[in-house]
Amino acid sequence: MRAFDADAERLVAELDDATEAHLNWTRRVLRCAVLQTSPGDDVLALDAHCRCHLGRWFGRHRETFDRLDTVASARLLLHHERMHGAIRSLCSALLAGAPGQAADLDVFEATQAALVADLGTLKTKVLENCARLDPLTGLPLRHGLDAAFERCRGQARRNAQVLVVMLADVDHFKQVNDLHGHAVGDQALRHLASVLRAATRGGEPLFRYGGEEFLVLLQTADAEAAGRAAERLLQALRDAPMSLPAGGMLNLRLSAGLALAGPGEAMTPVVERADRAMYDVKRNGRDGWRWDREEAR
Repeated sequence: MRAFDADAERLVAELDDATEAHLNWTRRVLRCAVLQTSPGDDVLALDAHCRCHLGRWFGRHRETFDRLDTVASARLLLHHERMHGAIRSLCSALLAGAPGQAADLDVFEATQAALVADLGTLKTKVLENCARLDPLTGLPLRHGLDAAFERCRGQARRNAQVLVVMLADVDHFKQVNDLHGHAVGDQALRHLASVLRAATRGGEPLFRYGGEEFLVLLQTADAEAAGRAAERLLQALRDAPMSLPAGGMLNLRLSAGLALAGPGEAMTPVVERADRAMYDVKRNGRDGWRWDREEAR
């Protein structure tokens, strides 16, 4: 999922602008009623709901809003199209010299009110989503991890797969801060998150677990496939050194622990086992991964 928390202010402002533009659009409808002048193709065309400012803007962001709330997104589109249909009928009748139908006016008023409510719902979803994202890296924070764990467990079960927790910690991160400063440390975390995000695949949600720790939920065919996935992610970081502001390159590395989620096992003990495995890697050379000791036996 694309993280857009850094763009949230812009997105919310655009949403407000689109809402205001649509409310202003009703002034042309009023002029049509009073002066019998055409309100324009973005009112009268059969696809007017796609031509208006709100329709075009929402179309560009549809995927984002579907991820936030599929039901609210679909409901908004339905209300928007029905509202345009009612206004088209009213204006067409008025331009033909006939009175508008009360039923069309009722639909217009009801769907416009519903549309404003739908936009308010999606605005709230945007703000809630931003609160769950890390402002530095744009990754989901651990607050939503429990729900994601259960969701992935269900998906893995339905697909005859296993669910594996991969917990990874940046090697020698304190040295990065000490040698280059915290601004470079922040840059390093953003770089690492970007590399991992690009390297993860479907069924591999990525989280910033805390500090310089990252967590991935791996849904794979078996434990062997989970190991290959872990190596793929670590290798992606090895292949992507970070450019330093003062020149030169910084090679970032990860130590990672893997733990297989047992049937019905709660998330906390699985993460604890992955954490123990990760520190085994730290004690044995870093820049690698290994299974929790229970799985390794």
